[in-house]
Amino acid sequence: MSMSLPSLTDARLTLEGRVATLTLDRHDVRNALTGTALVDDIVAVADWVNACDEVSVLVITGAGSAFSAGGNVKDMAERDGDFAGDVAEVASRYRRGIQRIPLALQGVEVPIIAAVNGPAIGAGFDLANMADVRIASRKAKFGETFLTLGIIPGDGGAWFMQRLIGYQRAFELTLSGRVIDAEEAKAYGIVLEVTEPEALLERVGEMAGQMAAQPPKATRLTKRLMKMGSRMELPDFLDLCANFQGMCHNEPEHLEAVNAMLEKMARK
Repeated sequence: MSMSLPSLTDARLTLEGRVATLTLDRHDVRNALTGTALVDDIVAVADWVNACDEVSVLVITGAGSAFSAGGNVKDMAERDGDFAGDVAEVASRYRRGIQRIPLALQGVEVPIIAAVNGPAIGAGFDLANMADVRIASRKAKFGETFLTLGIIPGDGGAWFMQRLIGYQRAFELTLSGRVIDAEEAKAYGIVLEVTEPEALLERVGEMAGQMAAQPPKATRLTKRLMKMGSRMELPDFLDLCANFQGMCHNEPEHLEAVNAMLEKMARK
């Protein structure tokens, strides 16, 4: 199904070689997710990716020096924007606002790679953790800094981080609010690789290209299986695998891939 790119307000989107790249483009506020249109932009791209068969990988990165500074602290100080109103108003704004990001990204059917170009702080850190893979520039920093501001991770960050690196380390980072560099993040398993700043997008492009070269329908089914595996009992999961496998064996891309493999073996 061919689709035109969605119209975005505070981000840029490109599609090249089955790889869609979403660039958060509000450097003036360090790509803050509140007080901008970035929530709407991210959700729109997530929906578009799932509906567009020409996409096999989604890359998310930031323009300028930051990946994302998370919430707008100035708005917090003034109890303005997303942070204005009584308990019910604030809760409603979170549900209708930033909490749409984790729900949208958790449902994305293709691999998501976060190219963390600079600081990923608070909700920005959580956004990176919603990806399947994180590659970081040496300039990247990561901080689950909510408690330092007297608030909790309201965007689902506590759910994602402990699943990524385990409860104990996630607990320490969240309760201390300390900011770590890319190498420490790699040691904890938050980041898969660390690159020089100028090599970040090239390395991410290389990895995205490898994933995008795989049979596209089977790639989407595999991503869905990986997500479902963490929340299903084994017998139910194996049932699902059997059905997904039946779909794969009946797809033309399977036969094409098998024939390509046989040709390769014949040439050896």
